[in-house]
Amino acid sequence: MKRPFGTTLLALTAAALVAGCSSDQGGDPTAPTTGSASAEQITGDLTVFAAASLKATFTALGEQFEADHPGATVEFNFAGSSDLVAQLTQGAPADVFASADTANMTKAVDADLVAGDPVDFATNTLTIVTPPGNPKNITSFADLAVPGNQVVVCALQVPCGAATKKIEDATGVDVAPVSEESSVTDVLGKVTTGQADAGLVYVTDAAGAGDAVVTVEFPESSTVVNTYPIATLTSARNPTAAQAFVDLVTGPEGRKVLGDAGFAAP
Repeated sequence: MKRPFGTTLLALTAAALVAGCSSDQGGDPTAPTTGSASAEQITGDLTVFAAASLKATFTALGEQFEADHPGATVEFNFAGSSDLVAQLTQGAPADVFASADTANMTKAVDADLVAGDPVDFATNTLTIVTPPGNPKNITSFADLAVPGNQVVVCALQVPCGAATKKIEDATGVDVAPVSEESSVTDVLGKVTTGQADAGLVYVTDAAGAGDAVVTVEFPESSTVVNTYPIATLTSARNPTAAQAFVDLVTGPEGRKVLGDAGFAAP
């Protein structure tokens, strides 16, 4: 039997009013909005590939992430950015990639490894480090080219090596290193262990080494600034956690940790 239109309209209106009252009085105001990820929803393993110069800051942020999301575990792979891209291209599993320059992130993008657009989150510049006491009295970038000075730099394909080459080109100073390393931390290690008279590292690595090195600033370093981008990966097995970690790095907490370590804003 057909119900008259007017009666049907009244019934529907009443039902809507009852539903509205029920929603106002019985709804959970703390429930997450549809489509958003609450802390409880972020669980499982998260793998982050990050430039070696980010080891201290990202380790701290990883601990913060796990504290914020007790069901999540963060694992890091720290290495030279070029090595990380090579590993990702060969199929190494990861959820997030953070590079020490835009060139290596572009390689990852061109290889269809990156989901969405990378986000720049920090910048860094080079400085000279020597063993305590600066026994060779190195005071300028030009001193790195003095015969007899044992200097260590990053390999050209590594962001810190590419930055070194740009400074050489800009200054006309040709550094003849005794060793070219695959990461900035390896350069620092050669200096702190007395295997080199000087090395070129990021200001953040020099600051992190404390009294183990002497830092020699040089004005030419300001002409070459490395920008650090971060992105989630297309092969991410935990994309929700991956995006949450990117949000942490690029948000206020991440910027504070990075700033305290000496990184500048992008």
